[in-house]
Amino acid sequence: MKITTRRYAEADRNRLLESGVHPLLARLFAARHIGSRDQLEQDLSRLIPPAELTNAGRAASLLADAIAQQKKLLIVADYDADGATACAVGMRALREFGARVEYLVPNRMELGYGLSPELVDIAARGGKFGKPDLLITVDNGIASVEGVARARQLGIATLITDHHLPGDTLPDADCIVNPNQRGCGFPSKAIAGVGVMFYVMLALRAELRNRKAFAAKPEPNLAALTDLVALGTVADVVPLDANNRILVAHGLKRLREGRGKTGLAALARAGGREIARANCFDLGFILGPRLNAAGRLADMGLGIECLITDDEARAANCAQELDRLNRERRKIEGQMLDEANAALDGLKAPAGATVTMFQPGWHQGVVGLIASRVRERVHRPVICFSIDRKNNELRGSGRSIPGFHLRDALDLVSKRAPGLLLRFGGHAQAAGLTIRERDFDLFRDAFEKTAAEMLPEEARLRVVETDGGLESAYHSLEVAQMLESQIWGQGFPPPLFCDTFTVQDQRVVGERHLKLRLLKDGQRLEAMRFNSLEPLPARVRAAYRVSVNEFNGLKRPQLTLESVEPA
Repeated sequence: MKITTRRYAEADRNRLLESGVHPLLARLFAARHIGSRDQLEQDLSRLIPPAELTNAGRAASLLADAIAQQKKLLIVADYDADGATACAVGMRALREFGARVEYLVPNRMELGYGLSPELVDIAARGGKFGKPDLLITVDNGIASVEGVARARQLGIATLITDHHLPGDTLPDADCIVNPNQRGCGFPSKAIAGVGVMFYVMLALRAELRNRKAFAAKPEPNLAALTDLVALGTVADVVPLDANNRILVAHGLKRLREGRGKTGLAALARAGGREIARANCFDLGFILGPRLNAAGRLADMGLGIECLITDDEARAANCAQELDRLNRERRKIEGQMLDEANAALDGLKAPAGATVTMFQPGWHQGVVGLIASRVRERVHRPVICFSIDRKNNELRGSGRSIPGFHLRDALDLVSKRAPGLLLRFGGHAQAAGLTIRERDFDLFRDAFEKTAAEMLPEEARLRVVETDGGLESAYHSLEVAQMLESQIWGQGFPPPLFCDTFTVQDQRVVGERHLKLRLLKDGQRLEAMRFNSLEPLPARVRAAYRVSVNEFNGLKRPQLTLESVEPA
């Protein structure tokens, strides 16, 4: 491990200071390549226009025609928070536009990911309103070549809205909206699936406006959906480029002002958080996991219902059940993590470039979380598998490290060993795949060989990038609250400081964590080190975050130690 300090241009910091930005924020923003206050503006008018998203206008025409003809629309959702929020955006907007629309979400354990032929057959049998005329995928579909072909065979049109990387062959859909498809010049390639659907709804409103659809009724306020967009964007851990930061900032503003969705407020209460103080942490670590728990352990229909209802009692019931599922998920994750750590015990560093793991009892909905935990420990690309006994298949979830494009690696494995990967897809940092149970060893070896070629030697060293030291005057509740109120996330990382401390006291709390009292320049500081029981030496150099700890109504600043080395 190597702890480094982010560099920044002094000219950028000075321009921010001169424009009235707080001195600490000026340094932090400059280190994230912000050179002027103008780049921090968060008005929705600064969003990239929908016209720049390839096929958004074509999708709008397709949907406007379907609404005018009262065709039956069916949204095919994904079972994670991005897919659930994208579905909710579509359901709410399309209903306001006068569409006949319902949704269908596959069960992770039974049907797997995406618009499969089996899911199309289920859709064709009809739900609340019979066989649909148009399938609309959200956060999936770009790899559903067979599913779209089956829909066409059954006379059902398809509109794909997705953000995942496309393969060599695109599905033969009536329309595809995906900023990552070849030829699309949309600048924000990092937009989440919920963001893509939001843009399609913006384009649809413009199309309906041109058709004079709002002559006798008010236009729907699509800005009211940005709280859902914010949640899906942060929970999906997509890079927070300028466009995504605008969407997240506007969504958080609505939540803080009490104008957010009833279900989001209920989820916050279930997690013990005040929606009036909502921040990116709440979206990513309180609301997101509770929503995801439905898709991991049960049916994401519960999560979607929580997002589309305006009934407070219904939202509260959904949120309480989601909270229960999340507690169950944490218990399962803890057991699986213990097994994974036991398999890694004694391994100070992995022997190769990757780690590929499988345990017969692992839960399919939780292997992605285990892959993330193992990656944090070994700093290598990790793939963890669970078993689908019905089909004798292994379903894997992978997490990568900077410098290694996971989906590209899987694509290369599939080309070198045709038929080894039954299905795969994803992004640079996260991907999913399915292989035959008997092919586990073949895949592990092929993946290791491919990664050994693709993974640069320098990427195998864990580098902890920090913002340097934090002045003693800034170890305050006011500064902690100021930092928490900003928009931080993937690609625009939250502040991580680095200083040397004397460890005055340390004790285990909650079975897995260390509670610490530190001393720096005569100032006593409260700190936590989560998921670590290893005692600290008397003097440490630590990379840490500053947050607000609230207990019994009392708020105080708290440090969270991320990485530690002897001073």
